Formats: sequence, structure tokens, C-alpha cells
Amino acid sequence: MRIGYFLSTEEYSPAELVAQAAAAERAGFAGLWISDHFHPWNNEQGNSPLVWSVIGAISQVCDLHVTTAVTCPTVRIHPAIVAQAAGTCAEMLDGRFTLGVGTGEALNESILGGPWPSIDVRLEMLEEAVELIRELWSGDVVTTTGRHYSVDHARIYNVPDTPPAIFMSAFGPRALEVAARIGDGYIGTAPDADLVRRFKDASGGKPAQAGAKVAFAPTQDEGWEHAHRLWPNAGLPGELAQILPTPEHFEQATELVTMESTRESVVAGNDPEEHLRQVREYADAGYDELYVANMGPHHQEMIEFYGKEILPAFG
Repeated sequence: MRIGYFLSTEEYSPAELVAQAAAAERAGFAGLWISDHFHPWNNEQGNSPLVWSVIGAISQVCDLHVTTAVTCPTVRIHPAIVAQAAGTCAEMLDGRFTLGVGTGEALNESILGGPWPSIDVRLEMLEEAVELIRELWSGDVVTTTGRHYSVDHARIYNVPDTPPAIFMSAFGPRALEVAARIGDGYIGTAPDADLVRRFKDASGGKPAQAGAKVAFAPTQDEGWEHAHRLWPNAGLPGELAQILPTPEHFEQATELVTMESTRESVVAGNDPEEHLRQVREYADAGYDELYVANMGPHHQEMIEFYGKEILPAFG
């Protein structure tokens, strides 16, 4: 299994993200994930730069493959604009780019004041958006009227000769079916072997990527403190992450997330065995690639630690 580094736009500034990307390449990570948000999950995280600008800067400092994890091309941004942005980034990265897509969260997508559609409608919108993006990547002039999206004499001029792959995030069975049908690969977050197997069986063996977080620190207690302060939203159950509309709502909901649950769910500290254990869980689940994000201020130390202690164990 290949191991990449996950850039959290919610927590780090644009300059920090670019520096982390360059450091990840030096340490030997195999690629980069980068989140695509309008808001952070809470105000403590304190950042949320435009992902396309950051990717452009990353293209000038390292040669790693970049995947958005994930972009929602349906509500906040018209898929034609996503097609142009992703095409430009793929050209700047000499083709080392994958567009990761998903049905999104109200946190980012409801900012324009419109209704937040049901999951069935969002999946329908995503499928139509992906079809339109691929049609625009052909370089042809496109005029079409769909159920959700229309374009009139639209043409994308900058995109590599081989258009980017599109990977889709999915959690439930309906979304997994759509991902297997329209995606070039799958994006997940849980080391769930059944979920990965179902996707690979339905898709004919397409690749699967996952993301995970750690809180690297000199001690476990310090790491857990950072994780609980910055990312308590990771402890929210069910569909709350998709339907809560503002950082303030997340702050209210995460008052119910206890430090005990953070300790039970987050890999923290600097013990290589704890970090290796989590990586092996994802490898055993059948993922082809895992992207690891850091929580807290010790991101440079985490990157160097993984380069020395974790990446060599996985080739």
C-alpha cells in the first residue's frame, strides 16, 4: 500500500500547506491529498483557503501527485467551473492530478442561501456533474441542457492530453453503487474491509484510497489535547457532518464529544507502533493508498517521523 500525506486546508494556512507539501516529498510520501472547503469545521481550526490557488502553488514546489479529497462540484460551484479549475491544475502538475468528488456538506455548500438537497438528489446532481466535467475535458465546444446543469458554448482550453481520473467518495450503499459506476476509483475514511470489497467487486477492481488523521506530539496526552481541541467533529456520528450548516453548529454539537472518545479513536504521540498499527488496519482493509493528516502544531515533526519510522515499513 502506498502512503501519502493529507493536507488539511481547514487547519493550516496556504503557506503552511505549501511548505508541508514540499516537506512530504522530501520525506518520501507517495502523493498528496488536499481537502476542499469553504468553511473550516470549527473556528478553532481557523483556516479555509481556496484549494485551487493552493494547488497551483504546490505545483511549483514539488512533483507529487495531488488529489482533492474531496471537491463538491454541484451546489456552491458549477461543474463547468470545477472542470476549468481541475483542468488547469492538472496541466500545471503535468498530469499528476486526480479530481476527488463527493456529495458535499451543508457546511460548505449552503453558503449561497439555497436549499440543501436530500442525499438522493445530491447523488443525482453529482452524477450529472461528473458527466458534464468529462464532456468539457474533451476540449470540444459543449452546449447542453440537463436536469440540473446547463452550459452554452462552453469550452475548456487548458487540460492535459489525458484528462484527470475522477475518484468518488462514498459512505452508504447507494453512494457506493454510484461510485463504482461513475468513478475511476473510490475514496473512503474508515478501515472497513467490507466496504472496500463491495466497491471493488462492483467496479471490476478499481483502486481505493483512504484518509486518516493522527495527532503527532511528544506525548500522547498532548496529541489528544490537540485532536480534541481542533477536530472534535471527527467524533460526531451518522450524517451530522453532512447536514450541520455552520462552524458554530459544529461547535455546539461537538460539546457532546468527550475527551475519552477522542483518546479511544485518535492515534496520538510518537510511538511508531501505534502509527504502524493504524496504517496496517487500512492495508488489511484492502485500500491501495492511504493519506495521513496531522492534527496540531507538530506537522513538520510528523512528516519527518513518518519518513524515518513508517514509510520504510511499506516500501
